[in-house]
Amino acid sequence: MAKPRASAAAAAAAAAKAPAAAPPKTVHSALVTYASMLSLLSLCPPFVILLWYTMVHADGSVVRTYEHLREHGVLEGLKAIWPMPTMAAWKIIFGFGLFEAALQLLLPGKRFEGPVSPSGNVPVYKANGLQAYAVTLITYLSLWWFGIFNPAIVYDHLGEIYSALVFGSFVFCIFLYIKGHLAPSSSDSGSSGNVIIDFYWGMELYPRIGKHFDIKVFTNCRFGMMSWAVLAVTYCIKQYEMNGRVADSMLVNTALMLIYVTKFFWWESGYWCTMDIAHDRAGFYICWGCLVWVPSIYTSPGMYLVNHPVNLGPQLALSILLAGILCIYINYDCDRQRQEFRRTNGKCSIWGKAPSKTTNGETKSSLLLTSGWWGLSRHFHYVPEILSAFFWTVPALFDHFLPYFYVIFLTILLFDRAKRDDDRCSSKYGKYWKMYCNKVPCRVIPGIY
Repeated sequence: MAKPRASAAAAAAAAAKAPAAAPPKTVHSALVTYASMLSLLSLCPPFVILLWYTMVHADGSVVRTYEHLREHGVLEGLKAIWPMPTMAAWKIIFGFGLFEAALQLLLPGKRFEGPVSPSGNVPVYKANGLQAYAVTLITYLSLWWFGIFNPAIVYDHLGEIYSALVFGSFVFCIFLYIKGHLAPSSSDSGSSGNVIIDFYWGMELYPRIGKHFDIKVFTNCRFGMMSWAVLAVTYCIKQYEMNGRVADSMLVNTALMLIYVTKFFWWESGYWCTMDIAHDRAGFYICWGCLVWVPSIYTSPGMYLVNHPVNLGPQLALSILLAGILCIYINYDCDRQRQEFRRTNGKCSIWGKAPSKTTNGETKSSLLLTSGWWGLSRHFHYVPEILSAFFWTVPALFDHFLPYFYVIFLTILLFDRAKRDDDRCSSKYGKYWKMYCNKVPCRVIPGIY
């Protein structure tokens, strides 16, 4: 049962007096946990640069990049293609970051209370993401339209920007680690006693600078997701400036990505109740991922299309666009059903009838939805999300494998997240979770898995 909601003053006092909350247990074995952490810490940074190099300078060919590394050796070959951060790159990053931070703090928005934390704290947010998204895109396009700033410059300095983000975000994660030890923002913080685990998974659940600037909202939403939209537009403009036109494949890719990001900011307050915000702490896994991995990997299909325009034809382009929009809508409707179910405490209509539900404990007041999309599988919303990614990637067709890396990565990420979420709930709710699983037996794919 959730602890009573404390006032802001009481929460601050609790953060100062209460012992640090124990970090969440990992759901994988110790060997898998350490191997995955060390692999991601060491391999993700160079992979970002290799992907950029392959997309932009090796014609999208993994074979050409491999031959370069084989000819020069891995370390020397990587050193030769790794661009050093430049002043232009830092200016673009800090300019964008400061602009988004200012919008996060200054734009008006409704007060939103997140779910009660494990330590009984209630995080409070200002829901102004959609306004920030609109202001960002209007400002960016206006700067281009009136000749003040050419977005193609961002593409031309993309390797340097990614390099700066790789190093700068790593330093930022060190800052989060030190802050978690010395100046945690709430009692929802603590150490595992292991430096690597603390750095990778994070120390604090809700780190803030001052009272109002939420760091995870900035890294996950206002920098990571916002940069996704900005880069999608950048790639489209760059192709137009190179070729004098934008291929229908790029239009479909850009349109679907922007629709998806628009959906995200429309639903941003719902995101604050998800695993990323409410359960995963602010460390390398979440924050470095959102600051570096999202702008590079998530946007990579568009990055590929800049130099590889594909003419799909009206019929195929429209078919892919409509299929992608349908998947994005289903993904949104899944989240809408669950949010409405929680908001009304189960007193709502799902597909025209009262929802099927189950409890998750004798003394727990929350309910679990077992009808609608959520009756198909426990994490069905991941299915249309993966398909959405496929449909904004498939305009690249199949000349090269690399554009599909994001789809493969996303599938692995979401299946692992579904497992972590199920294992956490099983540990927390015991037999009640098993009762729920009997009602909804499939984890992700209905009838299969």
